[in-house]
Amino acid sequence: MKRYAPITLALLLSAALTAPAGAQELTGTLKKVKETGTFTVGHRESSIPFSYLDDKQRPIGYAMDLCMKIVDAVKAELKLPSLKVNLQPVTSSNRIPLLQNGTIDMECGSTTNSVKRQEQVSFGPTYFVINITAAVKKNSGINSLVDLNGKTVSTTSGTTSVPMLKAYEKTKNVSVKEIFGKDHAESFLLLADDRASAFIMDDILLAGQIANAKNPADFKIIPDSLRKEPYSMMIRKDDPQFKALVDKTVGGIMKSGEIDKIYDKWFMKPMPPKGINMNFPVTPDIRDAFKNPNDKGV
Repeated sequence: MKRYAPITLALLLSAALTAPAGAQELTGTLKKVKETGTFTVGHRESSIPFSYLDDKQRPIGYAMDLCMKIVDAVKAELKLPSLKVNLQPVTSSNRIPLLQNGTIDMECGSTTNSVKRQEQVSFGPTYFVINITAAVKKNSGINSLVDLNGKTVSTTSGTTSVPMLKAYEKTKNVSVKEIFGKDHAESFLLLADDRASAFIMDDILLAGQIANAKNPADFKIIPDSLRKEPYSMMIRKDDPQFKALVDKTVGGIMKSGEIDKIYDKWFMKPMPPKGINMNFPVTPDIRDAFKNPNDKGV
């Protein structure tokens, strides 16, 4: 039997430990997916146009398109072309617990990447930047957040809008009564039915709800902003292999310019099922995120 000198054996062991990424032992999400043969995407049902249901109750949207690119990358990385993809609806309140307990493997919607949330989960590159503000009825006489003093406002449970609104209340001496919807559609309905004077949420989500309202001309978005926030897909924390694949996939779409076609499809053209056009051009903040892919939270 051939014997190796100690230094030669050490070199062999070192080479094994520094093998290419594709040859490394799988960990985290990729290991789970390889073992089960399934990948579960968490999606929203009314986060227009990021992740919502079409007329056949199928999840579609800007975030869903990007997430399905990641699913394709997982199939290629694991050599599983027939990988089973499950679609699991989630809400603002349960999305993090369902990700942490393994029910879903990635959440695709309108989720803000915050420093606070980064204590529990991780995020891919920022794919949208929003302003938190309010939608009101045009005949309400409300033109700024200060005008909400003494009014009832709606917002969606589990979103970052609630703490932002409370901070604004304290700073501006504005006192409001809050009522909560389980999702954005329900929160907007509270405004539409005059159970609330305003719906506090991200500007693009407000625009989506207004565009799909029975009478869009009845509503407006006020110019005030509580804070800018970045959106991204959410993944499990401390999962470097999967995060590297997500960052490479989404970053590549941004660097190649493919992101512009996907963006135009959902924000500058008629979208299903009603053929409504959001007419929401790329803002300077969004363009910067595309040019410099990052996962910085607020």
